[in-house]
Amino acid sequence: MPYFYFIQDNYYIVFVVIPLIASLIIQAKMKMTYRKYERVASSRGMTGYMAAEMVLRQHRITNVAIEGVQGRLTDHFDPRTNIIRLSPQVYGGTSIAAISIACHEAGHAVQHSENYNPIKLRNAILPITNIGTSLSFPLILLGIFFSMDPLLFLGIIFFSFVVIFHLVTLPVEFNASSRALEAIDAYEMLSPDESKAAKKVLSAAALTYLAAFAVSLAQLLRLMLLFRGRRK
Repeated sequence: MPYFYFIQDNYYIVFVVIPLIASLIIQAKMKMTYRKYERVASSRGMTGYMAAEMVLRQHRITNVAIEGVQGRLTDHFDPRTNIIRLSPQVYGGTSIAAISIACHEAGHAVQHSENYNPIKLRNAILPITNIGTSLSFPLILLGIFFSMDPLLFLGIIFFSFVVIFHLVTLPVEFNASSRALEAIDAYEMLSPDESKAAKKVLSAAALTYLAAFAVSLAQLLRLMLLFRGRRK
């Protein structure tokens, strides 16, 4: 049966199970690190809002607002509205984790204000990435079910844009974390020891993006091998 073949092919363990387990471990480590330093108050007593606002002010960015958003680990910068949205634990929190995450999101705002090239590239491929996310696997499944290799190939092409998007996201996220750490040290938001802890928080978060890229790349390689096998 085609579906059984798709799920239980020879590449399933290597390209799906192992990367997925590794990704889950990395995500668990990130959450543990975040929870650990969420409980550690910074010696300066600065809130996440204050930290993000300081980064914006130092870069003379006046058209970006900072708002609270419900949820946990929901922090993000929305370039469409020029708003940094911080979760309650970060917006009003004074922990090392709160300062780290707030500065990271402010780093994204700085990237946009400076027209950081990887941001421009990621925005350029975002529309087709959204299409790829919606259509890739339906096309792949249809191609396998009905033995229509052109549909399978088209689904793989669409999925490749998802992988490229994950790849382009890496320098964007790493650079935002680097900017955050530079701001923390330059503006003395945290003590030297606390700054080391902030690096652990941001490094753990960055690894989740690396894991997402690795999982998507492994899946793409699996699909390409499946397609190659069907063509023989």
